[in-house]
Amino acid sequence: MRLSPESKKKCKIGLVGCGTIGSILAEACKKDLQSNVELIALYDIDKNKAVALADRLELDIVATSLDKLIERSDLVVEAASAKISSEVVEKAISSGKDVMVMSVGGLVGKPHLFDKANKKGSRIYLPSGAICGLDGVKAAKIGHIDSVVITTRKPPLGLKDAPYIKEKGIDLKAINKETLIFKGTAAEAVRAFPQNINVSAVLSFAGVGEKETMVNIVTSPEYKRNTHEIELVGDFGRIYTKCENVPSKENPKTSALAALSAIATLKGIFETVRIGT
Repeated sequence: MRLSPESKKKCKIGLVGCGTIGSILAEACKKDLQSNVELIALYDIDKNKAVALADRLELDIVATSLDKLIERSDLVVEAASAKISSEVVEKAISSGKDVMVMSVGGLVGKPHLFDKANKKGSRIYLPSGAICGLDGVKAAKIGHIDSVVITTRKPPLGLKDAPYIKEKGIDLKAINKETLIFKGTAAEAVRAFPQNINVSAVLSFAGVGEKETMVNIVTSPEYKRNTHEIELVGDFGRIYTKCENVPSKENPKTSALAALSAIATLKGIFETVRIGT
């Protein structure tokens, strides 16, 4: 089924990942998006999460495997983790299905997936997540971009359990002032903070790539919000954006805006008027 505003049939959605964002998306599919979509399957590596969400939705739609979910779906929505997102994309497009990816960092360094989607005629949707300004980035890319820098500021709790924090032995509780935790490329950032910095991945795909997009990660116990600042310089001039996001109540590692962005992406697939680049 080719997804489009003209289609009269409901799009069958299979949701992979039943955590914070997955649960919000599932609720939206059943309520706000119900005129265009049908939530047909849920899958989570932790089956209890999928069962609990299905019970809350009062739907008997737990899939026994990722393959079974993909088989039943028109559009596969990944909301699990960067560890599995590339596998979800690979299997979805191999089956000729479209796929929307929340854990965009898992696609960094895997350009073959985009090539394969192009050959198979599948579409990959990457929501903007917790940042704004990607329309300007895409437009600027048509010309020449000199530099892209994203500076992310999060409370210490929002960086808890990141591989980089563990490897460097950083005691987040000991931090008592604004501290630069990480500085590097987007490619390095998504490996170091796979659950915290997906925004750098989607920014790199929209702009100059993961090896040229620079990332700063800063933390402070004074921070109450997840903040992302983007500075882009090129022959078009300069773009500067800043988002001050409220952390999700259920998961402080992610921003509330990320789930809203995913819902907006789904809505956009079926809208006849498209706004922005």
